[in-house]
Amino acid sequence: MKILCVGDVVSAVGREMLFRYVDEMKYQKGIDLCIVNGENATHGRGMARAAYNELMRAGVDIVTMGNHTWDCKEAADIMRKEDNVIRPANYNSACPGKGSLIYTAKNGVKVGVINLIGKTYLEYAQDSPFDSADREIEKLKEKTNIIIVDFHAEATSEKLAMGFYLDGKVSAVFGTHTHVQTADEMILPNGTGYITDLGMTGVGLSILGRSVVPIVERFRTGMPQKFELASGKGQMCGCIFDIDEQTGKCTDVERIFIREP
Repeated sequence: MKILCVGDVVSAVGREMLFRYVDEMKYQKGIDLCIVNGENATHGRGMARAAYNELMRAGVDIVTMGNHTWDCKEAADIMRKEDNVIRPANYNSACPGKGSLIYTAKNGVKVGVINLIGKTYLEYAQDSPFDSADREIEKLKEKTNIIIVDFHAEATSEKLAMGFYLDGKVSAVFGTHTHVQTADEMILPNGTGYITDLGMTGVGLSILGRSVVPIVERFRTGMPQKFELASGKGQMCGCIFDIDEQTGKCTDVERIFIREP
């Protein structure tokens, strides 16, 4: 089966890119399931109800989150009501929502999805992402041998460590959060598909989805700036993981990068 995973969707431009390409890609490449990181879907911070509804209309099946999970006031309500949205499993257990789910894909195969957040340079995790991964995998393995992990983390080394730690335990591990796509897609020695970061889906000529000038000025002068959302042509970043339905192992990883001219 083929699972399309799309990196951090930023604002209206990112959502529009999903409308333009997800359904077409499902048809052209035979995609069975689409997972999207939506933590920046509303004005670059969080995911409000309207943005969630747009993601669903665009053909998204599952939404993962990250450090901006709670930035929209509707987030808790979405977490409680929508079965296809998850937040990092290593958040405090008192937080609304869940850190993993089982979803029946278009081809009828059950797929487990886990969301985790890193601890290096981030202050949101209540628990070790490695220990949380083990707990969630143990639960999901009772129902499926196909498990996909979104590791929302800052440090590439922490993401690589997670990939190797979960190699052979899950079908694929992809990183999100940095908004810059890495070119290290691979299948790890024990059959787990991996990429350090899917990249960003939003305005292509931007700095992580924000306007260039104020961010350059912040770095240049050290003075506070208002980081406005960028405008312009969009890009879509992600990966397609081809998973053997019998073994749960990854057989191919195809990196996706579309930038509109």
